[in-house]
Amino acid sequence: MKDLRYSIQFIAEKQGLLREALAKFGLSKKGLIAIKHRGGQLLVNGEEKTVRHLLEVGDTITVYFPLEEPSEQITPCATPLDIVYEDAEMLVISKPTYLATIPSYLHQEDSVASRVVHYFKEQGLASTVHIVNRLDRDTSGLMCIAKHSYIHYLMSEMQKKHLIAREYEAFVEGHLEQDIGEIMAPIGRKGDSMIERMVTEEGQFAHTEYRVLERFMLDAQPVTHIRLKLHTGRTHQIRVHMSSIGHPLVGDELYGGSTKHLQRQALHCVYVSFIHPISKEVVTIEENLPNEILKLKK
Repeated sequence: MKDLRYSIQFIAEKQGLLREALAKFGLSKKGLIAIKHRGGQLLVNGEEKTVRHLLEVGDTITVYFPLEEPSEQITPCATPLDIVYEDAEMLVISKPTYLATIPSYLHQEDSVASRVVHYFKEQGLASTVHIVNRLDRDTSGLMCIAKHSYIHYLMSEMQKKHLIAREYEAFVEGHLEQDIGEIMAPIGRKGDSMIERMVTEEGQFAHTEYRVLERFMLDAQPVTHIRLKLHTGRTHQIRVHMSSIGHPLVGDELYGGSTKHLQRQALHCVYVSFIHPISKEVVTIEENLPNEILKLKK
């Protein structure tokens, strides 16, 4: 019978305790406890060992992680994912607009998470949903999803260290004067709203960098096509920052943009790049703006 547990394997490069070797692979004390008590295993040269085992150079270490159970609160949805990259550890998808990342009160039947649950089930993958970077319901583009909690942990640590590069393209109202600029302004909740955010001294530090790609007119109204790089990942960061300098996104009614030409914010994640947490190879994915945004320039 096939072992469905996710595993990693590596060769000991020096003598020392197994615990010390595992720490270099991001296995925390909490993670080791889960392996010990929830059905995982630590093998050295095919034999089960404890973290106190003394390794010799050249020993083969295999780590089996506990099986994961899909969340019973997420109803699987058979609508296919638009997968642009996949390996044993990761999925990168292109999220369409009007699709929530996780189920909510208003969108319970279909979401990215619901589609992932169904996909994992079809693939026979024992895992729940691990979203690395969320996108707003009305924002489209590239999203990273980890297939295992261990990979999600490693990717989360990379995000904290700003080692995952994400870039977006957007259309904003008005003509930006500077070709290149950056916005460093803290973002927090607006009043008691659960949704809306604002620039506020009480908020969290947020840093957005932008450069102008093109300035054009849309029905006699000035619009600027820009490329943006996120240095932090605050909720609604791009939308709030651009609105705060007087250039809300086209279609972003919540933050002052007009919906005359587009019923969603003109924002798409076009670029993701990271060092793969297992292979250590650089993974870079790019895609173009969808036609519903591009047609604004025609």
